[in-house]
Amino acid sequence: MPNKKPAKPSAKAPAKSAVKPAKTVSKTAAKTPAAKAPVKTAANKPAAKPVAAAPRVEEPKKVLTQRQGFKTNEFVVYPAHGVGQILAIEEQEIAGARLELFVITFVKDKMTLRVPTAKVANVGMRKLSDPSLVKRALETLKGRARIKRTMWSRRAQEYEAKINSGDIVAIAEVVRDLFRSESQPEQSYSERQLYEAALDRLSREIAVVQHVTETEAVKEIEANLAKSPRRGAKAEVEADADASADDADDGDGDDSVSADEAA
Repeated sequence: MPNKKPAKPSAKAPAKSAVKPAKTVSKTAAKTPAAKAPVKTAANKPAAKPVAAAPRVEEPKKVLTQRQGFKTNEFVVYPAHGVGQILAIEEQEIAGARLELFVITFVKDKMTLRVPTAKVANVGMRKLSDPSLVKRALETLKGRARIKRTMWSRRAQEYEAKINSGDIVAIAEVVRDLFRSESQPEQSYSERQLYEAALDRLSREIAVVQHVTETEAVKEIEANLAKSPRRGAKAEVEADADASADDADDGDGDDSVSADEAA
């Protein structure tokens, strides 16, 4: 029997499809819903950077240089403390009210005083004495010492009142009346204290007015005191002895006597 030819395939192999099959998506991915884009909310917004506040510009303080006829760096006389210098004129709020104050320094006493500018007349603050008044005070030192025949306690009060009056001539009178030369009796402690207080006030003002040192001013004061009529020991003893007896007569200025009259 003749060999049979192999049968031809009835169908051709399917041609490759031009369309690519879709990629297989994993089951997990298929089940997972598509992630939504984050929604911006006020809470999610980044905190805004704080805006730096504009620097506060302070109004420049008004610099005061002159009030009530007084100006800064000027030397003045404050009756209760003597010669001082105005360092500044400043404004301060005290008890809800704004006040203008003189800032006065007393270098020798290491003290600073603040005086309301509106009160200078009440406290007696004044300018330095002019040269003619200083000359008059120095002439007063050459005069006769006047001693009232009263108790020392009363005289001491009068001397202290003159020292704190700020009157340069009145202060010179205290220096003159309480001065003691080497030939005269020694002063008591209270007399010495008053004398030194009066001498200090007088010498400070003379020094500033004449532009000299206080030591030079004291020498000038003592030179003028040396020209005054000296009081003897007898006059001093009699004046003190008669003080208590004549105390009742004290009431006016007629009972003051000079050293020579007392002798």
